[in-house]
Amino acid sequence: MSIRVLQFICPTGYYGAERWINALVSANTDDDIEYHIAITDEPESSDEVLTRSILPEGQKHRLRMSSKFDLLAVFRLARLLKERQIDIIHTHGYKSDILGVVAARLAGVRSVCTPHGFENAEDTRLKAYMWLGGKAFHWFDQVCPLSEDIENTVVHDYGVDSRSVRLINNGVDLAEVESAIADPKTLDASDFTIGYIGQLISRKNLAATLEAFALFHGEHPNARLVLIGDGEEKPRLMKQASELGLSDAVEFLGFRDDRLQLLPAFDVFVLTSSLEGIPRCLMEAMAANVCVTAFDIPGVDVLVKPDETGVLVPFGDTGSLAKAWANLMQSPDTRARLAEAGRSWVYSRFSAAAMAEEYAALFKNLSAKQMVSNA
Repeated sequence: MSIRVLQFICPTGYYGAERWINALVSANTDDDIEYHIAITDEPESSDEVLTRSILPEGQKHRLRMSSKFDLLAVFRLARLLKERQIDIIHTHGYKSDILGVVAARLAGVRSVCTPHGFENAEDTRLKAYMWLGGKAFHWFDQVCPLSEDIENTVVHDYGVDSRSVRLINNGVDLAEVESAIADPKTLDASDFTIGYIGQLISRKNLAATLEAFALFHGEHPNARLVLIGDGEEKPRLMKQASELGLSDAVEFLGFRDDRLQLLPAFDVFVLTSSLEGIPRCLMEAMAANVCVTAFDIPGVDVLVKPDETGVLVPFGDTGSLAKAWANLMQSPDTRARLAEAGRSWVYSRFSAAAMAEEYAALFKNLSAKQMVSNA
């Protein structure tokens, strides 16, 4: 009999965690694991994680919420767990962690959460969610951070018992990347194109990307920066680009369904985040054989080995980043060498298939423990 696992998230778009869920589900080859996905149906929510999923409609669920703070959703979720005979709920994000672990207790099922990263929170509401989410970690049967840095935060900052913490590395759907780059799309010609794909939010620190590009563009006026994605920082970033005199050299393409198909059009990929887990956007760029450049922070350093799998510069050093781009522009051979090594590194260590196998083993172990405790 299959072990039924419900992936639960409160989505606001189709970003890292949502794509992670679909990568895990798509990579599963274990007949003993039956995945379901549930999302909260609330104001400003997005259902793309469901519409893009390969699961049959009977394994996709919407949890009604009359408002963003509808506490009755906990009881609706617990009822869903019972009605669908779910064995394990697997949550993603502060809000889903809080709702999910309480519902799991009410329904008497096992619970797992995967912290995908933490925010540099200024917003009072987000800080409250982070605090409650940290408390919720202690209630889960298993907490599965996707990077060593997140694991250290969970254990040392949130005080979670290390015996209930299991690191399972982030993984990328290589088949999705391969399919996309087999049918690449082009951008308008430029001497050198620097690209970014991801949310336009504060922790992505895209202001630093623009600062570095301003330095680089001053010496290479036919270069271009392409930013793919949306987020709350977009108006401020567009204003910054204008103030730096870069309006004609920086393209804000918004959210694109064909974003992976655009990866081959980049000469280099850039990530200047201040906080990350193991960033999916970097893994996808590396899998697509694109040379990556980034600030040196925990999580990123797992993927990018200096002068081996990409280019790392000290955090905040926009001058060094601009210089690195200039060197890469002058040396296509170096770009090709780093890109190929980066691709090999991701394929050998960070596939969604390997991630799916580890989670299947975890779910089987938890299910066996549940059977023993029920005996």
